[in-house]
Amino acid sequence: MPQTVPPFAELLADCRRSAVHLETRDVYGVAEEDADFAAWRDGWEYDLDDRSSWWNGFHDSVAEAVRRGVVMRRARVVSEPVSEYIRYEHSCTPQNLVAGEEVRWLPRRLASDLLIPGNDLWIFDDRLIRFSLFAGDGRFVADVLEDADNVVKRHAEAFEAIWERAIPHEEYRI
Repeated sequence: MPQTVPPFAELLADCRRSAVHLETRDVYGVAEEDADFAAWRDGWEYDLDDRSSWWNGFHDSVAEAVRRGVVMRRARVVSEPVSEYIRYEHSCTPQNLVAGEEVRWLPRRLASDLLIPGNDLWIFDDRLIRFSLFAGDGRFVADVLEDADNVVKRHAEAFEAIWERAIPHEEYRI
């Protein structure tokens, strides 16, 4: 039987202490980002001071969670030289920072001795994981929830090891 996964905003609204996000892919083919990615490829640059041009529901959810005291961290494990998509993500990351996330980057060359989860994930309050499954071409396939204590613990430990080694966004140059 297929699993029903609540929307991200609902999972984050139930969060009280921490939400961590691990991204491990060099290319994403997420339909909601296609227009922005195409515009960026054509030379468009957003104006960080003009929030109305880029702020969206995701940013609202993050900002509200941070106001409640939730610490939000995002770690991206990337190949170097980085892909075009990672250059795009890097250029948009100040939006995440304004919303209240902390973001770090870990080049794969610095991660060989770390155990990295096989799928992107969010961990909410060290109690629930939302795995995001993607096809080989970066297309989103499905989200899957996991709350087994031992699985959550292993993935939280993996995230912390990645986070400790990763480079803060402000220092990571591509």
